[in-house]
Amino acid sequence: MISPALLLVAVFFLAPLCLTVWMSLHTWPLLGSPEWTGLDNYLAIPGDRTFRNALDYTVLYTVIITPLLLVTGLGLAYLVRDRRRGVGLFRTVWFLPYVFGFASAAYLFLWLFDSSVGFVDRVLVDLHLSDAPVQWMNAADSATTAVLAMVVWKVVGFQMLLLMAGLQSIPDEVNEAALMDGSGRWSTLLRITLPLLRRHIALVLVFSVSGSMLAFEQFYIMTGGGPGNETLTVVQWIYNSSFANFQLGYGSALSVLLLALLMAINGVQLYLLRERD
Repeated sequence: MISPALLLVAVFFLAPLCLTVWMSLHTWPLLGSPEWTGLDNYLAIPGDRTFRNALDYTVLYTVIITPLLLVTGLGLAYLVRDRRRGVGLFRTVWFLPYVFGFASAAYLFLWLFDSSVGFVDRVLVDLHLSDAPVQWMNAADSATTAVLAMVVWKVVGFQMLLLMAGLQSIPDEVNEAALMDGSGRWSTLLRITLPLLRRHIALVLVFSVSGSMLAFEQFYIMTGGGPGNETLTVVQWIYNSSFANFQLGYGSALSVLLLALLMAINGVQLYLLRERD
């Protein structure tokens, strides 16, 4: 019964993974015959300054966006967990951006933050919060801010639903008993609600960290890695190495390294958030 699923996994995951590992051991041009080089591609990674800078920026982006999504998603989950009038519309409004593709959302926000025709600069100037258009994509900090706004708008609805399901699985009697025993709302949140949400939080963090470390479309479209490669992510550099510099073997080695890094990070997360007796 599971053989069709195993076949799909073998064809679309295991086979490409094995091919990527094999390619990483070669000098593999886009055109021409590959040549065996062993571990040379991996040994070249520590000396790749662009990769180190891209990794540093990707980790910084992940450290910022992960708690931002978690806190915002949890706050929205609290607002929509109870059934009352209009809450269904509110859930739909927040979840709807998630069904859009990252490319569509990136182009939308690229227009919103455009200094000449965008809506954001016009509002800031009209409210006297800025004397002139900000030129968001001309500096790394402002470009990152624009990308963060887009990602939160697009992804937070999905995290809201996951955390809402967790909140709804907690019996009301638990919170009521805590309040009757004199526990405040913050104490109840920290000592009862969050521990009971451990599994849902672990799932949200795995999705968030993995998606952030693999960030590509939003930066490729909105910033292009600029200015001066200051917003270049790891996946962007893998793409550039493979298809702009025609070094498919080296790009494959970077991909294998990123996969190992993600497996280690997710393993640590799941270990720290595991259920304890």
